[in-house]
Amino acid sequence: MPSTTPNGAANGHSTGQIQYIPLSYDSTNESTNGSTNGSADDSSARRLILSLRPEWSSPDSNIEFVRFTDGITNTLLKAINRKPGLSKEQIDSEAILLRAYGHGTDVIIDRLRETQNHELLMKHGLAPTLLARFDNGMMYRFIQGQACHSSDLRKPSIYLAVAQRIAQWHATVPCLPESRTASNGIKNHSRDSSLDFFAPGKPAPNTWTVMQKWIRALPTKTEAQRTRQSELQKELLWLVEKLSQRPGLGKNGLVFAHCDLLSGNVIIEPKGPGTNETGGEHEGCQGREQESPSVNFIDYEYATPSPAAFDLANHFAEWGGFECDYSVLPTRAQRAEFIREYIHTYFSLVEKPEAGKSIDEEYEVQRLMDEVDMFRGVPGFYWGIWALIQATISHIDFDYAQYAEVRLGEYWAWRDALAGPCKTAGKEVPLREKRWAQLE
Repeated sequence: MPSTTPNGAANGHSTGQIQYIPLSYDSTNESTNGSTNGSADDSSARRLILSLRPEWSSPDSNIEFVRFTDGITNTLLKAINRKPGLSKEQIDSEAILLRAYGHGTDVIIDRLRETQNHELLMKHGLAPTLLARFDNGMMYRFIQGQACHSSDLRKPSIYLAVAQRIAQWHATVPCLPESRTASNGIKNHSRDSSLDFFAPGKPAPNTWTVMQKWIRALPTKTEAQRTRQSELQKELLWLVEKLSQRPGLGKNGLVFAHCDLLSGNVIIEPKGPGTNETGGEHEGCQGREQESPSVNFIDYEYATPSPAAFDLANHFAEWGGFECDYSVLPTRAQRAEFIREYIHTYFSLVEKPEAGKSIDEEYEVQRLMDEVDMFRGVPGFYWGIWALIQATISHIDFDYAQYAEVRLGEYWAWRDALAGPCKTAGKEVPLREKRWAQLE
């Protein structure tokens, strides 16, 4: 069971106004070998770290940077001070993560909203302490543990832990309405009031308004680009009509969702006697051994109110990794095991029903199974649009254009499946749809 009790600063208790450092990270000469030593971005990263931790300039300090390469949106560096005589655990306990935003990503990510998400999760013990913001990024405490690989997500012990943690997010973290101003009084210039009623009855922002914002940001220089934008706009309107009003968990059918639970954003906590670095004491640890792993989530830039079924379907898609290996997506039996764990955890954390009423968990499992089935094609649409934009703005070495076609292909295969035999007659069933229907 995931923790519901934070353990102080390591768990992200907000200490008031987040420090702002008027400096930028320079990514012009980024290396790709996992180290930044000696490059231009090493110098800018060092300036940022020393602005936050001036004591790291002492004669016995030895600052090093380690680059994480799992993501395809931002630059992520781990800064450590390898002082003589310190153990790895002691060094990691003071480590800082520096995250620099990808080039042009303000078009697709509301950075004010991201900071608000982080602070909200801090208050619920679900995010590390946010230490500072700078011109094009933020710094926060390092979460000790091991980042997952896509193969880890397919291990029962891990996916059950993920189910528990997602359920904790969905059950305990409130959905924030869009703010006109930040906590420090700065006007939210990214707010678009035209999206307020895009999905009737669903307060903005939400998954639907995010996709609408992205479609508006698609390139339109050529006739082909304008035709594609028009086609995707038509599809989004159809999706909103088809799916946005379906009943679901949470207020207004929305929960506070991560929306980007790829393997690198799932951190397996270090094992300990009932405690961990970012989750506090495990509920139910008395009377049983803590052999099951526990996980935490990082990177909250895409977090937004969403149907729970979308967050789960999106995570299931990540079992195949960036390579989109559909042969390893969860079977129906695996999805049922995951969702059963999710439902049990979710209803153990939400407000209990009125006296005399009880929750039929198995009914809720089957209902959510059906909803996840219905949403299985939406992540392909979501990330397909995202990748079309990234293909025009990103400086990261990744084939976004090809990725967009693969992910949108998932959506169209789902659309064909919904249409029934009239659309699929004479066609071979795509591997993704075939795997999704597999029982065991």
